[in-house]
Amino acid sequence: MSIKKTVAKQYIRLVDKAASQLLSSVPPEGWIATARKALGMSVLQLAERLAVSRGAIYQAEQNERSKTISIGQMERIAEAMGARFVYGFVPKGSVDEMIMDQARLKARSILRRTNAHMALEKQALPSDILDEEIESLAKELAQKRSSDLWAAD
Repeated sequence: MSIKKTVAKQYIRLVDKAASQLLSSVPPEGWIATARKALGMSVLQLAERLAVSRGAIYQAEQNERSKTISIGQMERIAEAMGARFVYGFVPKGSVDEMIMDQARLKARSILRRTNAHMALEKQALPSDILDEEIESLAKELAQKRSSDLWAAD
């Protein structure tokens, strides 16, 4: 196995492991308010720990809900509450599934273009054979993981 493939497998394991350990949704009030309330910490107490005004805490909670808060600010607030802030990308399914889905899209695009040209010469593949060819090419593309797998067609 090549070093490149070994490194890719390590990344895949890391992302898949993180995905299985993370929650996939934010509480309706946001993490700041939820954690603060779970700890029994008032807005004033959190504000004092951060040396900011109560209004700044309310604003941070609002910014989190509107998705405009910075990662740095989330880290500082978490630290003030005795927690740590964690962020990441959580795939929808496993990394291998995501790669295979993209490979199918790429294969479908390639083969439909080819089949359209063949249809002009009355040589188009029947849909069941076309589907088999798409799956076969997708497996090949996923295995190779060429640099253009994620490129727009």
